[in-house]
Amino acid sequence: MTFWIWRPQSACAGTCQVPDNLCPGPGRGAVVLLVFLLVRQRSRPSGRTTVATMAYHSGYGAHGSKHRARAAPDPPPLFDDTSGGYSSQPGGYPAPGTDVAFSVNHLLGDPMANAAMAYGSSIASHGKDMVNKELHRFVSVNKLKYFFAVDTAYVAKKLGLLVFPYTHQNWEVQYSRDAPLPPRQDLNAPDLYIPTMAFITYVLLAGMALGIQKRFSPEVLGLCASTALVWMVIEVLALLLGLYLATLRSELSTFHLLAYSGYKYVGMILSVLTGLLFGSDGYYVALGWTSSALMYFIVRSLRTAALSPDSMGGPGSQQRVQLYLTLGAAAFQPLIIYWLTFHLVR
Repeated sequence: MTFWIWRPQSACAGTCQVPDNLCPGPGRGAVVLLVFLLVRQRSRPSGRTTVATMAYHSGYGAHGSKHRARAAPDPPPLFDDTSGGYSSQPGGYPAPGTDVAFSVNHLLGDPMANAAMAYGSSIASHGKDMVNKELHRFVSVNKLKYFFAVDTAYVAKKLGLLVFPYTHQNWEVQYSRDAPLPPRQDLNAPDLYIPTMAFITYVLLAGMALGIQKRFSPEVLGLCASTALVWMVIEVLALLLGLYLATLRSELSTFHLLAYSGYKYVGMILSVLTGLLFGSDGYYVALGWTSSALMYFIVRSLRTAALSPDSMGGPGSQQRVQLYLTLGAAAFQPLIIYWLTFHLVR
C-alpha cells in the first residue's frame, strides 16, 4: 500500500511522472510511518470487545445473564510427589501430625528397632532387680515400714513417756504370732518417726537460737546437723560392738538402736526451748530433768529388749554384761545432750 500526501509544490519536478500535488515526499518517511501505525491501531478490536466476544461464544451473556468467567486451572506441578508416606498438602508440606505418626509406624515396623527396645527393657528390668536385691541385703523395706507405723495417739503417748517415764509399769514389747506389734498398737515398741522429726526440729531450733544471738550462718547450721549425726552413728556403732563382744543373743537390730539413740533429741529440744525462754538457769533445770528421764527410759527399755526370751535364764555373768552395757548407754545420753546444746543458750 502506498500513501500519498499532498504538497503545494513538487520537489522532484521534471524527474517524476506523478503529478506534483500527489508526489510522495522523500523527506517525510517518518510521518508516513506514523500515519500507518495510527491507522492499524484503530483497525484492531479493543480488549473489551475481545473479552465480550469470547464470553458470548463460550455461552456467557447470550441471554443477558451476568455470569462470572470461570477461573483458570492451576498449573501442573513441576515435580511429582514420590514420598508416598503421607498425603500431599498445598505447598508440598505434610498434614499436621502425619510425620510423627509416620516416624512411629516406621520405627515400630523396623525389626532392628524392636530388638533394640526389647534388649533395653530387659537390661533395665535386670538392673532394677539387682538394685532391689542389694538394697534388701542392707536395708529391709518391710522392717523399715514397721518403725514408721505410727499414729497421732501413739506419738502423743510416746512423747509423754519420754518426758515422764516413772509411772509406766509394763516395759515389755507385745507380740502377736511371734511377730512384734507395730508401734501404733504397742507403746513400748520403738519407732523412727519421733527421732526423725525430733532431729529436724532440733536443726531448725538451733538455727533460730543462733539467729537470735546474731551468730547464724549456713556453715554453722550445717556443722550442728552433721555433728549430731556423727554422734548418733558413733553411739550406734558402740552399742553394736558391745553386743558383739558380749556375745549376747539379742533381737535388737540397727533400727532399734537408731530409735533408742534418737529419742535424745526430744530432751534436747525441751532444754533449748527452756533456755531461750528462761535463760541459762532454766536450761540447766530442763537438762537435768530430761537427762534423768531419758536414762530411766533407756535402762528399762534396753534391759527388756537386749536379751532374747531364750537367754533370759542364762548365767549371771551374761546378765551382768547386759546390765553394764545398758547402764553405759544410758549414762552416755546426758553427755551428748549437753555437748550438742550448751552453745545454743547463752
